[in-house]
Amino acid sequence: MRKSARLPLEELEPFLLATPDPPAPIDWATVFHNDHPVELEVGCGKGLFLLNASLACPDVNFVGVEIVRKYALFTATRIAKRGLRNVRMVCADAGRFLTGCVATASLRAVHVYFPDPWWKKRHHKRRVFTAAFAAQCARVLRPGGHLHVATDVAEYFAVMGEVLAQQKGLSPLPPPEMKGPEHPMDYLTNFERKARLQGQPVYRALYERALTSE
Repeated sequence: MRKSARLPLEELEPFLLATPDPPAPIDWATVFHNDHPVELEVGCGKGLFLLNASLACPDVNFVGVEIVRKYALFTATRIAKRGLRNVRMVCADAGRFLTGCVATASLRAVHVYFPDPWWKKRHHKRRVFTAAFAAQCARVLRPGGHLHVATDVAEYFAVMGEVLAQQKGLSPLPPPEMKGPEHPMDYLTNFERKARLQGQPVYRALYERALTSE
Protein backbone atom coordinates (compact mmCIF):
# COMPACT_ATOMS: atom_id res chain seq x y z
CA MET A 1 0.00 0.00 0.00
CA ARG A 2 1.48 3.34 -1.04
CA LYS A 3 1.76 5.87 1.75
CA SER A 4 -0.90 8.59 1.63
CA ALA A 5 0.24 12.19 2.24
CA ARG A 6 -1.87 13.72 5.00
CA LEU A 7 -4.24 16.48 4.00
CA PRO A 8 -4.31 19.80 5.91
CA LEU A 9 -6.58 19.80 8.96
CA GLU A 10 -9.02 22.24 7.39
CA GLU A 11 -9.66 19.71 4.61
CA LEU A 12 -10.10 16.88 7.12
CA GLU A 13 -12.52 18.68 9.42
CA PRO A 14 -15.70 17.48 7.63
CA PHE A 15 -14.56 13.90 8.28
CA LEU A 16 -13.47 14.39 11.90
CA LEU A 17 -15.81 14.18 14.87
CA ALA A 18 -14.94 15.99 18.08
CA THR A 19 -15.97 14.44 21.38
CA PRO A 20 -18.44 16.54 23.39
CA ASP A 21 -17.02 18.31 26.45
CA PRO A 22 -18.42 17.41 28.89
CA PRO A 23 -19.21 13.95 27.44
CA ALA A 24 -22.77 13.54 26.16
CA PRO A 25 -24.55 11.12 23.80
CA ILE A 26 -24.04 12.05 20.15
CA ASP A 27 -27.01 12.38 17.82
CA TRP A 28 -25.92 10.43 14.75
CA ALA A 29 -28.69 11.88 12.57
CA THR A 30 -27.28 15.35 13.24
CA VAL A 31 -23.73 14.23 12.49
CA PHE A 32 -24.50 12.47 9.20
CA HIS A 33 -27.62 14.43 8.19
CA ASN A 34 -29.58 11.21 7.65
CA ASP A 35 -31.17 8.36 9.60
CA HIS A 36 -29.06 5.54 8.16
CA PRO A 37 -27.83 2.82 10.54
CA VAL A 38 -24.52 3.46 12.26
CA GLU A 39 -21.62 1.04 12.78
CA LEU A 40 -18.53 1.77 14.87
CA GLU A 41 -15.02 0.39 14.62
CA VAL A 42 -12.78 0.35 17.68
CA GLY A 43 -9.10 0.94 16.90
CA CYS A 44 -9.25 1.47 13.15
CA GLY A 45 -5.49 1.88 12.63
CA LYS A 46 -4.85 2.85 9.00
CA GLY A 47 -8.52 2.55 8.12
CA LEU A 48 -8.70 -0.36 5.67
CA PHE A 49 -11.95 -1.70 7.12
CA LEU A 50 -13.61 1.71 7.14
CA LEU A 51 -12.51 2.37 3.58
CA ASN A 52 -13.78 -0.94 2.18
CA ALA A 53 -16.96 -1.03 4.27
CA SER A 54 -18.03 2.53 3.52
CA LEU A 55 -17.51 2.03 -0.21
CA ALA A 56 -19.43 -1.25 -0.18
CA CYS A 57 -22.29 0.10 1.99
CA PRO A 58 -23.00 3.74 1.07
CA ASP A 59 -26.33 3.60 2.95
CA VAL A 60 -24.59 2.81 6.25
CA ASN A 61 -22.78 5.39 8.40
CA PHE A 62 -19.44 4.41 9.92
CA VAL A 63 -17.55 5.85 12.89
CA GLY A 64 -13.91 4.99 13.49
CA VAL A 65 -12.39 5.47 16.94
CA GLU A 66 -8.59 5.53 17.10
CA ILE A 67 -6.56 6.63 20.11
CA VAL A 68 -3.35 7.31 18.14
CA ARG A 69 -3.71 10.72 16.52
CA LYS A 70 -1.42 10.07 13.54
CA TYR A 71 -3.47 7.02 12.55
CA ALA A 72 -6.75 8.86 13.06
CA LEU A 73 -5.55 11.62 10.71
CA PHE A 74 -4.10 9.09 8.26
CA THR A 75 -7.47 7.34 8.02
CA ALA A 76 -9.31 10.65 7.78
CA THR A 77 -7.07 11.54 4.84
CA ARG A 78 -7.89 8.29 3.04
CA ILE A 79 -11.59 8.92 3.58
CA ALA A 80 -11.43 12.60 2.61
CA LYS A 81 -9.55 11.94 -0.62
CA ARG A 82 -12.42 9.69 -1.69
CA GLY A 83 -15.11 12.04 -0.46
CA LEU A 84 -16.76 9.36 1.69
CA ARG A 85 -19.34 11.37 3.59
CA ASN A 86 -20.67 8.31 5.43
CA VAL A 87 -17.54 8.07 7.62
CA ARG A 88 -16.37 10.08 10.62
CA MET A 89 -13.11 9.66 12.52
CA VAL A 90 -12.75 10.20 16.26
CA CYS A 91 -9.41 10.45 18.06
CA ALA A 92 -10.26 9.12 21.51
CA ASP A 93 -10.03 6.23 23.93
CA ALA A 94 -12.70 3.81 22.70
CA GLY A 95 -13.86 2.74 26.14
CA ARG A 96 -14.40 6.30 27.30
CA PHE A 97 -16.02 7.25 24.00
CA LEU A 98 -18.52 4.38 24.22
CA THR A 99 -19.31 5.18 27.84
CA GLY A 100 -19.72 8.92 27.52
CA CYS A 101 -20.66 9.67 23.92
CA VAL A 102 -22.64 6.76 22.47
CA ALA A 103 -26.32 6.48 23.31
CA THR A 104 -27.93 3.22 24.37
CA ALA A 105 -29.11 1.03 21.45
CA SER A 106 -27.85 3.53 18.87
CA LEU A 107 -25.51 1.29 16.83
CA ARG A 108 -26.21 -1.51 14.38
CA ALA A 109 -22.76 -3.01 14.83
CA VAL A 110 -19.48 -2.68 16.69
CA HIS A 111 -16.29 -3.95 15.02
CA VAL A 112 -13.14 -4.79 17.01
CA TYR A 113 -10.39 -6.11 14.75
CA PHE A 114 -6.89 -7.09 15.88
CA PRO A 115 -6.78 -5.09 19.12
CA ASP A 116 -3.37 -4.60 20.70
CA PRO A 117 -2.63 -7.78 22.69
CA TRP A 118 -0.30 -6.00 25.15
CA TRP A 119 1.86 -9.10 25.41
CA LYS A 120 3.49 -8.56 28.82
CA LYS A 121 1.40 -9.71 31.76
CA ARG A 122 1.87 -6.44 33.61
CA HIS A 123 0.33 -4.66 30.60
CA HIS A 124 -2.76 -6.89 30.30
CA LYS A 125 -4.79 -4.26 32.16
CA ARG A 126 -4.43 -2.04 29.08
CA ARG A 127 -6.26 -4.50 26.85
CA VAL A 128 -9.51 -3.19 25.43
CA PHE A 129 -11.50 -6.34 26.17
CA THR A 130 -12.66 -6.08 29.76
CA ALA A 131 -15.98 -6.85 31.40
CA ALA A 132 -16.74 -3.12 31.36
CA PHE A 133 -15.99 -2.87 27.64
CA ALA A 134 -18.19 -5.88 26.84
CA ALA A 135 -21.02 -4.34 28.87
CA GLN A 136 -20.69 -1.09 26.92
CA CYS A 137 -20.79 -2.97 23.61
CA ALA A 138 -24.01 -4.67 24.70
CA ARG A 139 -25.49 -1.35 25.84
CA VAL A 140 -24.80 0.65 22.68
CA LEU A 141 -25.97 -2.07 20.28
CA ARG A 142 -29.59 -2.00 19.24
CA PRO A 143 -31.57 -5.26 19.68
CA GLY A 144 -30.38 -7.66 17.02
CA GLY A 145 -27.18 -5.65 16.52
CA HIS A 146 -23.85 -7.40 16.07
CA LEU A 147 -20.42 -7.34 17.67
CA HIS A 148 -17.69 -8.47 15.25
CA VAL A 149 -14.34 -9.60 16.65
CA ALA A 150 -11.11 -10.80 15.02
CA THR A 151 -7.52 -11.35 16.14
CA ASP A 152 -4.48 -13.40 15.19
CA VAL A 153 -3.53 -14.02 18.85
CA ALA A 154 -5.03 -17.27 20.12
CA GLU A 155 -4.50 -16.45 23.81
CA TYR A 156 -6.21 -13.07 23.49
CA PHE A 157 -9.05 -14.62 21.50
CA ALA A 158 -9.66 -17.02 24.39
CA VAL A 159 -9.71 -14.08 26.82
CA MET A 160 -12.25 -12.28 24.62
CA GLY A 161 -14.44 -15.38 24.57
CA GLU A 162 -14.34 -15.69 28.35
CA VAL A 163 -15.22 -12.02 28.84
CA LEU A 164 -18.05 -12.06 26.31
CA ALA A 165 -19.47 -15.32 27.65
CA GLN A 166 -20.18 -13.52 30.91
CA GLN A 167 -22.06 -10.69 29.17
CA LYS A 168 -25.72 -11.71 29.31
CA GLY A 169 -26.81 -9.21 26.68
CA LEU A 170 -24.72 -10.85 23.95
CA SER A 171 -25.15 -14.29 22.37
CA PRO A 172 -22.60 -16.02 20.11
CA LEU A 173 -23.45 -16.70 16.49
CA PRO A 174 -21.55 -18.83 13.95
CA PRO A 175 -18.50 -16.82 12.86
CA PRO A 176 -18.47 -15.44 9.32
CA GLU A 177 -16.83 -17.59 6.68
CA MET A 178 -13.31 -16.54 5.77
CA LYS A 179 -13.20 -16.19 2.00
CA GLY A 180 -10.33 -15.58 -0.34
CA PRO A 181 -9.55 -11.95 -1.23
CA GLU A 182 -10.97 -10.61 -4.49
CA HIS A 183 -8.24 -7.98 -4.77
CA PRO A 184 -4.91 -7.24 -2.99
CA MET A 185 -6.57 -5.11 -0.25
CA ASP A 186 -9.68 -7.23 0.28
CA TYR A 187 -9.04 -7.86 3.98
CA LEU A 188 -10.59 -6.66 7.23
CA THR A 189 -7.47 -4.72 8.20
CA ASN A 190 -3.79 -4.44 7.33
CA PHE A 191 -3.09 -6.75 10.28
CA GLU A 192 -5.33 -9.43 8.79
CA ARG A 193 -3.71 -9.01 5.40
CA LYS A 194 -0.24 -9.51 6.90
CA ALA A 195 -1.31 -12.52 8.97
CA ARG A 196 -3.05 -14.29 6.12
CA LEU A 197 -0.28 -13.65 3.62
CA GLN A 198 2.12 -15.20 6.14
CA GLY A 199 -0.17 -18.20 6.59
CA GLN A 200 -1.00 -17.40 10.21
CA PRO A 201 -4.42 -18.32 11.63
CA VAL A 202 -7.03 -15.62 12.15
CA TYR A 203 -9.67 -16.12 14.84
CA ARG A 204 -13.11 -14.57 14.34
CA ALA A 205 -16.26 -14.34 16.43
CA LEU A 206 -19.70 -12.83 16.03
CA TYR A 207 -22.15 -11.91 18.80
CA GLU A 208 -25.71 -10.66 18.66
CA ARG A 209 -27.46 -8.26 21.03
CA ALA A 210 -30.47 -9.83 22.69
CA LEU A 211 -33.79 -8.84 21.15
CA THR A 212 -35.26 -8.23 24.59
CA SER A 213 -33.72 -6.48 27.58
CA GLU A 214 -32.26 -8.65 30.32
